[in-house]
Amino acid sequence: MAQYTRVSGSVGLITLQSPPVNALSAAMRQGIVDMMQRALSEPEVKSVVICGQNGIFCGGADIKEFGGQMSGPPLIPMIHAIEAASKPVVAAIEGIALGGGLELALGCHYRIAHSKARVGLPEVTLGLLPGAGGSQRLPRLIGVPAALDLITTGRHVTAAEALKFGLVDQITDHNTVNVAVKFAQRVADQPLDARRISTYPCLCPSDVAVLFEEVMQRVRRTARGAIAPIACVQAVRAAATLPYNQGMERERELMATLFTSGQARALQYFFFAQRAVGRWSMPSGARWDTSKPRPVHKAAVIGLGTMGRGITVALAQAGFSVVAVETQEKQLMEAKQAISGMLERGAKRRGVAPALDKINYGRNIQSVADVDLVIEAVFEDMALKKKVFQQLSAVCKPSTFLCSNTSGLDIDQLACQTRNPELVVGMHFFAPAHVMKLLEVVYGPKSSPLAVATAMQLGKKIGKVSVAVGNCRGFVGNRMLKPYLEQALFLLEEGATPEFVDQVLEEFGFAMGVFRMSDLSGLDVGWKVRMADGLAMPDPTTGQPTRLRQGRRYSPLGDLLCEQGRFGQKTGRGWYQYDKPGSQVAKPDPWLHSFLDEYRARHALVAHRIDHQEVLERCLYSMINEGFRILEDGIAAGPEDIDVIYVFGYSWPRHHGGPMFYAATVGLNKVLERLEHYYQAHPDVPSLQPCHLLRKLVASGRPPIQKWREVIKKVRSQL
Repeated sequence: MAQYTRVSGSVGLITLQSPPVNALSAAMRQGIVDMMQRALSEPEVKSVVICGQNGIFCGGADIKEFGGQMSGPPLIPMIHAIEAASKPVVAAIEGIALGGGLELALGCHYRIAHSKARVGLPEVTLGLLPGAGGSQRLPRLIGVPAALDLITTGRHVTAAEALKFGLVDQITDHNTVNVAVKFAQRVADQPLDARRISTYPCLCPSDVAVLFEEVMQRVRRTARGAIAPIACVQAVRAAATLPYNQGMERERELMATLFTSGQARALQYFFFAQRAVGRWSMPSGARWDTSKPRPVHKAAVIGLGTMGRGITVALAQAGFSVVAVETQEKQLMEAKQAISGMLERGAKRRGVAPALDKINYGRNIQSVADVDLVIEAVFEDMALKKKVFQQLSAVCKPSTFLCSNTSGLDIDQLACQTRNPELVVGMHFFAPAHVMKLLEVVYGPKSSPLAVATAMQLGKKIGKVSVAVGNCRGFVGNRMLKPYLEQALFLLEEGATPEFVDQVLEEFGFAMGVFRMSDLSGLDVGWKVRMADGLAMPDPTTGQPTRLRQGRRYSPLGDLLCEQGRFGQKTGRGWYQYDKPGSQVAKPDPWLHSFLDEYRARHALVAHRIDHQEVLERCLYSMINEGFRILEDGIAAGPEDIDVIYVFGYSWPRHHGGPMFYAATVGLNKVLERLEHYYQAHPDVPSLQPCHLLRKLVASGRPPIQKWREVIKKVRSQL
C-alpha cells in the first residue's frame, strides 16, 4: 500500500499505492508508518518525499471503513509522528489532496503542488469535520477567515489559490515528484522547528469574536438544519482560542458527536448513492459497462427559450460545438444576447475565455443536418414536439440521437414520429439548465441501451449527475412532486396558511417551501398543464370550481388564483404579495387569508388546527409513497436513484439523505401507519393509500435500504 525507494542518494521516497485515489485505509496507514520508520532509521536518508501513485496524492479517508470497526494505526498519531520527524518531509501533491489527504500534507513540513492539483477539506459534505488535525492546523497556516471558508463549505481550491493562501509552498508545471525531490535535497539541513504547523500561533483578526458570531449566523442560515457546518465553526473557534492540544481535544469531541449522528449516515449514504446511479440499468438488463456510448462531437438545441438557452450554455462551456436553432427572429436575437451574457459571466468566474465561438445560430431546422445529437427544448406541448421530431427525423443523419427536454410527456409518442425510435430518449434538464446538477435520462420501450449510454455520458461531460429513469407521466421527480403539491393545497383548505406550510418545510431543510417555490416558478405554468388535462375547469352543472375530479379529491385553489391574474413573483401577487412584479421578497398577504376563509365557508369546510407534524407527514409521506410506487413500477432502478434526483433536482436536504432514505430512517412501519391514518381520514385521496411495495417491505422485517432491491424484484415479478 506504500512503497519505499531511495532516490538521488539521500531522499526517501514514499509512494502511496491504493487505486483509484490512494485512500487512507488501514493497510495504507500501516504502510506509511512502516515506511516513515524505515526512512528515519536509514542514516543515508536526509529528507523524505511523500507522493501518490498514478498522479494522485490522496483522496482522504476510506469511507467504507466508517461503517465498521476501525483497525490499523490511527491517523492522528501518524500525522503527528510525521510532523515531529527529525528529517524534512515534503508532500508532492498531484491530482488531489482532499480530506485526510490534505491533513496528511499539513503534517508534512513542506508542500509542493502541481499547477493542476486541487486541495480541500470536504468532510462537511459527509456530515463530519476535518478530524485529523485539519481544523486546528489549517487556521494556523492560512488564517481564521480563509480556514472557515474552506472547512465550512468543503470546497476544493486550485493549486494557484492554495499558493495564494499559503497552503502550499510552491507550484510547478513540471514533474511534481522530481521538483519535490530536488526541493527536499535543498532543505535537508535546515531546522524544522519553524515548519511544524501545530506550533504556530493562530493569527486572528482583532474582532475575532464578531467574526465568529457573523460566520455562525451565516452558517446556521445556509445549513438549514445540518449540524456539521456548525460543528466546523466550533472546531475552528477552538483553534483560535485554545492551545493546540486543547483544540485537538475539542476537535475529537465534536468529531465523536458527528461520527455517530444520523445526518452523517445520511450524507455518507448519499455519497455512495451518487456513484450507484452511474451504474444504471434498464429492465432488459442492459448496463453502462456493456453499453458503450457513441462519441458526440457536434450537438444541436432546438428552441431557445429559458431551458434551451441554459442547455446551449452547458454544452458550449463543456467544449461541444453547438447549433442553436430558434425559428422566431425576435426570440433568436434575445437568446443570442442572453446566451452570450451567461457565457461571459461564467467564464469570468472560472477565469477562462468565454466559449462564444462554439455556438452557431440558425432559424432553420435544416441547419442541424450534420449533428450527432439533438436536444429539443420547445414549449411543453405534445403536438408541437411531435411536429419537431417528424422534421428532425427527416433532416438529421440516420445515426443522430434525438432527445427531448420534456419534463413529463410520453417519450414513446415522440419516438413513434421518427425513423429510428431506438435513438430517441428524454433528457430532462432542470432550470437553470446550465447550473442545476440533475439530468433525468428517460428511456422509453423502444430506446436502445446505446442511446441511453450516450445521453448519460453527455450529461457527465457537461457536469450533470445523470440518472436513467423509465417512461411515465412526470418520470420520477415530477411524478413524486404531484402528491406533495396536492397535500400542501389540501392543508390550506383545511386551515393552514401558505407561510405556515412553507415554514415547516424550510425548517425541515428545504431551500424553499412549496408555496414560495410556486410563486418563483409561476403559478400559470401548472395552470396551463391542468387546463390541458381538463382539470382546471368549472363544474358544468353549477359553474363553480369543483373539489372532485376523476373520482378523487381536487383543489382548485391554484386555478382560482390564476383567474385573478396572481401568477406569483412575475405579477407581484401569488400565494404571497411582493412589493412589485419581479421582486423576490415574499410577504404574507391579508387578501389571501380572507380568500381562504371565504373559500372554506363557501364549501362548508371546517378549519382545524394543523401542526408541524401533520404538514411534514402528509407532504413528505405522500411523496415517499409515490416513490415506492415508482420502484414497484420499475421506473427507477432503486431507492438511490430517487434520492439523488430529489437532492439535486428538488432541494431535498442532503443531510436527510433523500426521501427514500428518510423513510428508512423514520421507520417504514411508521410511514405505513401514518399513511393508513391519513387515508382513512381522506379516502378520496388515492396518493395516501399505502402502496403494495411499502407493505411488503414492512412485512419483510423492514430490511435496510441497501437490501430493498431484493424485495423490489420479488414484488415486480408478482405484478
